[in-house]
Amino acid sequence: MLGHGPIESLLRDPSVTEVMVNGPYSVYVERFGRLEKVAAEFDDEQHLRRIIDRICSRVGRRVDEASPTVDARLPDGSRVNAVVPPIALDGSTLTIRKFAAVPLTVGDLLQYGTLTRQAAEFLDACVRGRRTILVSGGTGSGKTTILNVLSSFVPADERIVTIEDAAELQLVQDHVVRLESRPPNSEGRGTITTRDLVRNALRMRPDRIVVGEVRDAAALDMLQAMNTGHDGSLTTLHANTPRDALSRLETMVLMAGMDLPIRAIRDQISSAVDLILQVSRFKDGARKITHITEVTGMEGDVVTLQDLFRYDTSARAELPTGIRPHFTETLELYGVTLPSTMFTARRR
Repeated sequence: MLGHGPIESLLRDPSVTEVMVNGPYSVYVERFGRLEKVAAEFDDEQHLRRIIDRICSRVGRRVDEASPTVDARLPDGSRVNAVVPPIALDGSTLTIRKFAAVPLTVGDLLQYGTLTRQAAEFLDACVRGRRTILVSGGTGSGKTTILNVLSSFVPADERIVTIEDAAELQLVQDHVVRLESRPPNSEGRGTITTRDLVRNALRMRPDRIVVGEVRDAAALDMLQAMNTGHDGSLTTLHANTPRDALSRLETMVLMAGMDLPIRAIRDQISSAVDLILQVSRFKDGARKITHITEVTGMEGDVVTLQDLFRYDTSARAELPTGIRPHFTETLELYGVTLPSTMFTARRR
């Protein structure tokens, strides 16, 4: 009556990180980065639809033939996506990205080998020094986890405003305001987009703006905010390399329909974004930070990048390239000093 039917036990299993229902009789899970089919089944399509409707109704969302896709969340914050017929041809599908009961810390990431202690110290310094960081990666690569860890480095005396499609971030600070976008109602009205929330956040006196993911014209407002005193902001986007991340950000700004020159957009990006973190998921399920890349400015019409840390396949870790960032002096204005050995010594 109140649970999630045959997948309830899977949602309670701490070893399961994702549950994928491909119709009423086909259920897969992800354990330790690998997919496997499980014996759980729903009675029929109607049974699966009841579970989907129950999940959606709890957070004020709906899914039907008129609106056959939905993003929602469970009470514990787990991310839910559902697709129903006629869009889903073989029965309704349900995908649940489970929410960690205890958020991962930087210590956990060090233990898992996601990043080295050297890189963690550098990122801590960059967040405290109010550098704007873009986390880039593919689906399931761990972008939100990295964003959560980066957010934990924000000093406790700053006001943070988070903006998400489905609230997932678990910030440890006390002074946090959480905003969540809203889809249209049954009459097609009442939509609150991420772009609306970014604009509103600027009136809320934020020290930091953390956007769960930028995926549309909200990129323009985000860049404007970063360039008008809201430095130190954090966000994620989908891309395969740091260079691709800039190209995708540029494309999303064009989606705003402002007819801006490409050179003007690239100028905005180069002055707004300081660092790009590239996160990748490997074949064995391991998630690693493969690049920590600085945006150094413009050369002609091209945004220039330089890798500060790069993943070394032999060491199976990201190692410093020996290049010091251009913003070292800016960090010192915030009382953050980078040791000279940070970009040369190769220690875990």
